[in-house]
Amino acid sequence: MSLIELTRTLIGFNTINPLGNEAAAARYIGQLLEKEGFAVDLRPFGEGRANLIARRRPGHRPPLCFTGHLDTVPLGSQPWTRDPFAGEIEADRLYGRGATDMKGAVAAFLIAAIEESSAIDKGRDVLLLITAGEETGSDGARALMEDADIERPQMLIVAEPTSNRALFGHKGALWLNLAFDGVTAHGSMPEKGRNAVVAAARAVTTLAAYQFDAEPHAVLGHPTLNIGTFHGGLNTNSVPDRAEIDLDIRTVPGMSHARLQEDVRRVTGPDSTVSAIVDLPAVWTSPDCSEAELVRAATCDITGEEQNAAGATYFTDASVFTPAFDNVPTFILGPGEASMAHKTDEYVLISRLHEAVRIYRELIRRSAIS
Repeated sequence: MSLIELTRTLIGFNTINPLGNEAAAARYIGQLLEKEGFAVDLRPFGEGRANLIARRRPGHRPPLCFTGHLDTVPLGSQPWTRDPFAGEIEADRLYGRGATDMKGAVAAFLIAAIEESSAIDKGRDVLLLITAGEETGSDGARALMEDADIERPQMLIVAEPTSNRALFGHKGALWLNLAFDGVTAHGSMPEKGRNAVVAAARAVTTLAAYQFDAEPHAVLGHPTLNIGTFHGGLNTNSVPDRAEIDLDIRTVPGMSHARLQEDVRRVTGPDSTVSAIVDLPAVWTSPDCSEAELVRAATCDITGEEQNAAGATYFTDASVFTPAFDNVPTFILGPGEASMAHKTDEYVLISRLHEAVRIYRELIRRSAIS
């Protein structure tokens, strides 16, 4: 099967999360890999959902691991000018939900692993981890690590969108829900109640000026806080007795999410209840380690571009896999365009897909002799 055919086939599976429904796509990939001599382990993850582990194990050396997810975000409220599940092609663009984030990348490392089977059989083992539920907080990756006994790899390649530039880590994500309780009363007698929306609004004002007690990371920069949602009240002529705020905090290595959550609780006051929605740590690999040199050299040889230290602001399944694998050297490297992720008329450049296959093949070859 060709790279483009495989990408279009994967886009054809509707894996919008929620609900996900990744099992059919995972089974398809499993059948493809089994025909090529890979050992495949399909792991159910809720109704209609599954993670997949695939190995090619000629020896007992720590494997080179590629990972990617099959779920996508919803289509959005704006109409698409292309069929989001058809994989339509125009010039260098292949359109579809998940084309960039990240079914094109999954297709690329699958093709690379298949085409380098002989090199794998002579050298380094290759491990493929294909997950469900990444878009809602790496639920599938977490379930996979709790459910399966997976060996620590030599290094981890996360094929998220980077335009085929090697990134050495990403920020963490701490999404918090802040709930405020009040006392309802008639809107004409507000003094008889306690307004939860007002309490939440005061918290918003405080949080908008929040200062992190953390040094900026040399590459990832400063932590950030975004107030993403604000909900409160049921009707105009009642004092609202409930209001909620959702925060999106992006952290840098060295920050304690538990301590940060407690500090948010402190600054928003005793009337608030703070709970975590997503709690994923930052990931960073030293650009000076030997694995980084290997990735940098392989990527530079194919793209012709120097791979200076850089990182991503978005989170990936590495937030689960990297600490579970005892902080394995981790690199984010994929053909998608980060600027196209989650957008209407999402596309991936076909030239980037082919380039990614060449990079991944080069990584497999170099890893086999390292």
